[in-house]
Amino acid sequence: MVKLNKIYTRKGDDGTTGLAAGPRRMKFDLRVDAYGTVDEANSTIGLARQHTAAHADIDAMLFRMQNDLFDLGADLATPEIGKPLPYEPLRIVASQVARVERDIDALNKNLAPLKSFVLPGGTAASAFLHLARTVLRRAERLTVELAARPDEQVNPETIKYLNRASDLLFVAARAVNDNGAADVLWVPGQHR
Repeated sequence: MVKLNKIYTRKGDDGTTGLAAGPRRMKFDLRVDAYGTVDEANSTIGLARQHTAAHADIDAMLFRMQNDLFDLGADLATPEIGKPLPYEPLRIVASQVARVERDIDALNKNLAPLKSFVLPGGTAASAFLHLARTVLRRAERLTVELAARPDEQVNPETIKYLNRASDLLFVAARAVNDNGAADVLWVPGQHR
């Protein structure tokens, strides 16, 4: 159980932050950037949810995703340190990825196939979901870069989850746009 009694500690005043395991890291460290961007995406999903009340099924999916993203941030903030931890670290697991895939399939079955790329827009909910999708893609890129470093380890399920979650945000953005009927489609070279 998390218990936060004091919000400021002054420990970060030197530009470092504490991970759940291992030594302190600079606040610009790639691992910190990755889980910080996951937090940013989560906040953006919260903003999108202010416009999804009319879509209870999608709102419930987004709520689950927000909780999963906190799990994912905890996973990234708890790197393997070469020795056993005194507790079982929270990790993203395959069942979480599979659930997102089921959510994608449930929403996608009602969408017409695309004949062009979709421009972010249509309804406010759709625009905010596209914004959340792009932030989540950035988190994915940072996490993949972190995983590629020889001195870092990343749970492979985190990368899968981020990839699927951004796909879910894409189909959710289309679903809240009247199942794609209100999508704004890209017209290549339209304004030349």
